[in-house]
Amino acid sequence: MRAVWLREFGGPEVLVPGPAADPSPGPGQVLVEVVHANITFVETQFRATGFGPSPATPPVIPGNGVGGVISAVGPDIDPGLVGRRVVTSTGGSGAYAELVVVDATAPVAVPDGLPLDQAVALLADGRTALMLLDAADPRPGDRVLVEAAAGGVGSLLVQLASRSGARVVGLAGGTRKVALLPGLGARVAVDYRRPDWAEQVRAAVGAVDVVFDGVGGTVGRAAFELLDPGGRMLSFGLASGEWTAIPDETAADRGVTLVRPAPTPQQLRAYTERALAEAAAGRLRAVIGQRFPLDRAADAHAAISARATVGKTLLDVR
Repeated sequence: MRAVWLREFGGPEVLVPGPAADPSPGPGQVLVEVVHANITFVETQFRATGFGPSPATPPVIPGNGVGGVISAVGPDIDPGLVGRRVVTSTGGSGAYAELVVVDATAPVAVPDGLPLDQAVALLADGRTALMLLDAADPRPGDRVLVEAAAGGVGSLLVQLASRSGARVVGLAGGTRKVALLPGLGARVAVDYRRPDWAEQVRAAVGAVDVVFDGVGGTVGRAAFELLDPGGRMLSFGLASGEWTAIPDETAADRGVTLVRPAPTPQQLRAYTERALAEAAAGRLRAVIGQRFPLDRAADAHAAISARATVGKTLLDVR
């Protein structure tokens, strides 16, 4: 099969297309023919430095999320699963390939009528956005600030928070990304690359009640300072390269809660299923800003690292 290999850590150019042996399902497993692979920001960090949740070491086929069709099953698995459209995590590696083998309990069925690329784009980001929204519990009229609002998770949070009745302020870097936000439900859209962005937010809504922090660093710290007493801050990304450093004591002195969800694997699966159901019902839309063929995975990583992407980036395998 065709695949993309990571043989050493480094720049995007270390992602090199090459052949790999076709996997076959053993007991308790299914084989998925991959149609799309989902790329996450953390995969670009793993490629560059080895940092991330994956235990894999080079040489390895990277990637942790795919959508496709079950094409074969292990000897103890219901053959009726063959032909089912699914999305699935791969256990930390192996996704940048034409075929993957996963535990039969891992795939999530894609609802009828939902395009497979939308489902793949929601696999990781959809469950994360729903988890964060439930943990923040915004109420109608709450002022909700979403950082990295044109990204995969952020664009979903804007939609979800807006639908909950909150007044959403979206932060994004650059005019192209900012222009996307009103169409997703943001009442205020601000470019955080401008030095006066925090003043723009205060002029528009005053303080805020919830911060979804997807940038970290100085942007995250400035967003924290915008919170009213009783506010909640939830960090989900570090587009700046570092997490927001807010000591618990500092938050407590301000009357702010730093919310850190800790879902179980069962809850994460339920969030994935819920995200797919919401999308199938037309209530949630993944923004797929760019897509690349499998053998151009290096170009996809380069675009993400250069902050040149909006929404989700997919690899089209078939």
